[in-house]
Amino acid sequence: MDVVLEVCDQFLFDYMYQWVLPARPAPSGLTNQNFANGTSMSTWQYKPATEYLPLTPSPAAYGSLWSRDNPWRQGVSFFLILWIFGFIVYFVFASLSYLFVFDKKTFEHPKFLKNQIWLEIKQANEAMPIMALCTAPLLVLETQGYGFLYDKLEDAPWPWWNWFQIPLFLFFTDFAIYWIHRGLHHPWVYKRLHKPHHKWIMPTPFASHAFHPLDGYAQSLPYHIFPFIFPLQKVAYVALFVFINFWTIMIHDGEYIANNPIINGAACHSIHHLAFNYNYGQYFTLWDRIGGSYRAPEQEMFQKDVKMSEEHWEKEVKVMEKIQLEVEGEDDREYEPEMETKKRQ
Repeated sequence: MDVVLEVCDQFLFDYMYQWVLPARPAPSGLTNQNFANGTSMSTWQYKPATEYLPLTPSPAAYGSLWSRDNPWRQGVSFFLILWIFGFIVYFVFASLSYLFVFDKKTFEHPKFLKNQIWLEIKQANEAMPIMALCTAPLLVLETQGYGFLYDKLEDAPWPWWNWFQIPLFLFFTDFAIYWIHRGLHHPWVYKRLHKPHHKWIMPTPFASHAFHPLDGYAQSLPYHIFPFIFPLQKVAYVALFVFINFWTIMIHDGEYIANNPIINGAACHSIHHLAFNYNYGQYFTLWDRIGGSYRAPEQEMFQKDVKMSEEHWEKEVKVMEKIQLEVEGEDDREYEPEMETKKRQ
């Protein structure tokens, strides 16, 4: 993630740190031979995070007591990136998915909550700063060189690794998230950490990041552990991280594009929210099949006029309420008033 950090340093953080923690001016008579910049006492030397995007530093890069390679500065910067920029990416792309993909008829579903979208956004906003605080130290360690991140393609351990690393990343993280996610459904853990994400029986794209913060952090760990175990190209790491966030939004958008037996898409994940103890995987159905937790989507879920019918909803609700009672006990969710009336009738 040092590529992202360098871009943010170049255009924002250099100026912020120069203003908050200005460097002491270099004594008169000393030159660039003594300090990296002749106007301040900074000894930091610029080395591009990636040769594919070199950014010549401005004078502000040398103007703070905390130079770019200071781990405390990097920790604060990563915290702000993960929190503020992470929330912007979440909100913008979840909004686009909501506007152009999400079927608004879902509002009429008997399990759609009162003020649900606002509650989803509120939960995500409360979780993100804590998740960012927990994750930032791992990114600092990566940036300080403790992982196996590499820049140039020729630095890969083998020529074919530049292609192999991508399916390996997806396979490794899917395997790890499956077991973490399944562990979060242990009764003791579920009611303390994972239940807030299962508040959304009929999720919208805004539910994608609406976790308990420790739940979200636990499920994100495999992404950041991978480069401490396997070589990973820096730009590929950033691209995969962006893809992960898009994918998380997509599997909560309620649009079931294709019934693929390999991909754990929106249909599979919708079953997870409705039936709780099935389809724990992130991208693929492999580990659910091996672990005995796979539940295939019914064909009618891919027929829009059928899946959005009251008859289909009634069948879904009967199954969901039986499993929900076993998993959670009494349902403490607050549904839309008119739907509560319909439920009582």
